[in-house]
Amino acid sequence: MIFVTVGTHEQPFDRLLREVDKLIEKKVITEKVIMQTGFSKYTPKNAEWKSFLSYDQMDQMIVSSHIVISHGGPASFLNVMSQGKTPIVVPRLSEFHEHVNDHQLIFVQQLIDRGYDIKLVNPIDNLGDTIKQYDKHAESYKSHNSQFMDSFENVVHDLF
Repeated sequence: MIFVTVGTHEQPFDRLLREVDKLIEKKVITEKVIMQTGFSKYTPKNAEWKSFLSYDQMDQMIVSSHIVISHGGPASFLNVMSQGKTPIVVPRLSEFHEHVNDHQLIFVQQLIDRGYDIKLVNPIDNLGDTIKQYDKHAESYKSHNSQFMDSFENVVHDLF
């Protein structure tokens, strides 16, 4: 399942919902999608949706999802990361009147620059490719951890 969350910010994030809906329609996304739509005006046609979820419901969606697509609100995507998952983050942008400025884009980029595992999507046209590549990224990320552990075990072994 793919879970999409736009958070609780009062400005709509119709651009993200429309893009996901389009990807489902074009069969780029073939698994079940559930969207938390917030104050958006767009009504998804190809996915289950609910305007708001409780904190516990959000956590359950994150835990049970294969992929989580989030707006750039830190509370949303950091919660995904705390569950050991790599979020796909589509920041709200001021040019589309989704937020007052571009702080979501700036903040996410700074976290990525510091080494955090986040898949940033900007422009939104890249969302389909990011979803298609998600599992390859997850596999390479895991294999990197495995290489680190092998190397670490060798260091410890050499010490003793």
